[in-house]
Amino acid sequence: SRYYREVLPGEIVKISRYDVQTLDVVPRPEGDPSAFCIFEYVYFARPDSIFEGQMVYSVRRRCGQQLAIEAPVEADLVSTVPESATPAALGYAQKCGLPYVEVLCKNRYVGRTFIQPNMRLRQLGVAKKFGVLSDNFKGKRVVIIDDSIVRGNTISPIIKLLRESGAKEVHIRVASPPIRFPCYMGINIPTKEELIANRPEFHDLANYIGADSVVYLSVEGLVSSVQESIRARQENENSLKTQKSRIGKIGHCIACLTGEYPVELEW
Repeated sequence: SRYYREVLPGEIVKISRYDVQTLDVVPRPEGDPSAFCIFEYVYFARPDSIFEGQMVYSVRRRCGQQLAIEAPVEADLVSTVPESATPAALGYAQKCGLPYVEVLCKNRYVGRTFIQPNMRLRQLGVAKKFGVLSDNFKGKRVVIIDDSIVRGNTISPIIKLLRESGAKEVHIRVASPPIRFPCYMGINIPTKEELIANRPEFHDLANYIGADSVVYLSVEGLVSSVQESIRARQENENSLKTQKSRIGKIGHCIACLTGEYPVELEW
């Protein structure tokens, strides 16, 4: 199989053994820009997915580079919680000029921790889920890049694990902004009360999770990282009117980060 092209928002496509036909493109009301879920880029999508003409892996690496601009730290090495944040960690390390080093390895014989029914089981799951590569970081200051911190349950035992295994300092850098609001567009985000960003502990999050420091990527930083190559491509194709009209205005849904929903909510 090979990549052909994306299906446009609102497009109805007929695929036959002979060709691919566009039957119709449903327009958005009043010409509003599209509102592609920005969290597809942050977490949900596979890194080799292509959205809006760009590879998810490349966007995640740009988020890491932007995070390094916004939140540098004195440290000896950069690493990640394997492995969804790896592209962001590589971008952060590259921009900071620090080595990227693996500090944890995944145990492939255990299941997903976030689907465990309670916090205690999730935390126990973390201890079984990772092996510690202590020779790589003993006595060193470590920056751990994560793609998102939702409840704050799973990062805490990881930090404890690293400290007990000899890490001198553990700094957390998050390659997305804090999630504060529920998603009404079909993503099962925990309730507002469960989100760490809405809890009192968030005001001293580093102390709460046992890190030396915690900094999130800004909303502006995420949006610019996602839209950078889309804008560059649009500028290159500016003279091709048919192509420009096909792309339309750039728009992304950031409602879970800002509470500004792309459609009116009806109760």
